Amino acid sequence: MSRQILITNDDGIGAAGIRKLAETARRFGDVTVVAPDGQRSAASHHCIFSRPLILKAYDFGLDGVKAYTLDGTPADCARFGIFSVMDGKTDAVLSGINHGYNIASDIQYSGTVGAALEAAFLGVHAIAVSYGNYQFEATDIVDRYLPGLLEEYLEKPLPAGRIWNINIPGCPADECRGIMRNVVMSTDRFYDDRLVKEKTGENTWSVSTVSERIWKGSENTDLNAVVRRYIAVGTVTNLT
Repeated sequence: MSRQILITNDDGIGAAGIRKLAETARRFGDVTVVAPDGQRSAASHHCIFSRPLILKAYDFGLDGVKAYTLDGTPADCARFGIFSVMDGKTDAVLSGINHGYNIASDIQYSGTVGAALEAAFLGVHAIAVSYGNYQFEATDIVDRYLPGLLEEYLEKPLPAGRIWNINIPGCPADECRGIMRNVVMSTDRFYDDRLVKEKTGENTWSVSTVSERIWKGSENTDLNAVVRRYIAVGTVTNLT
């Protein structure tokens, strides 16, 4: 029986990254896509329990791929994809390919990682995949490395409640220095944050955060790996 693969993301079903992931994953099994109906970046592991969610069939335009949208979060897509669409017969969940890294402290906000963690919480093997180019351009590095990464990590076992987290640097394939496995999540300071507060009316303010990334991480961390133009592969742990 062919491997049953569920794919989701947090950039929405129309994102280039999820299409690339589905195209590649087809060689490893039967692919079903359940993704948010719009942008849900930074949704983390948020789930919606306060209302029914709307699941709709979607013309994804890839032969052999069934697809649906959900007006919920990425974690909702994983949960309802596993149980309501695939009837609990899911062998693996792939989340991504995210437009931008999910490394260091960004992991705690990531809807891409949140969806994978929900799958792991439900006992399904899960992989989050992210790419350092937000515009999803110059994807020759993805084309070169992603098939081998999926072949390896779809089979590589994980302890309960843990996912594989793969980050592909946003550089041309010929500039990539290879794969760094078993990296750890960087706890180095990743942002230089400045909080802005402006009065907009009586008893009313506009508050926002202006951030600059600090692209420097300790050795053997995900941040250090991508800065040095390595693919970073590590794990993220969920509640078990």
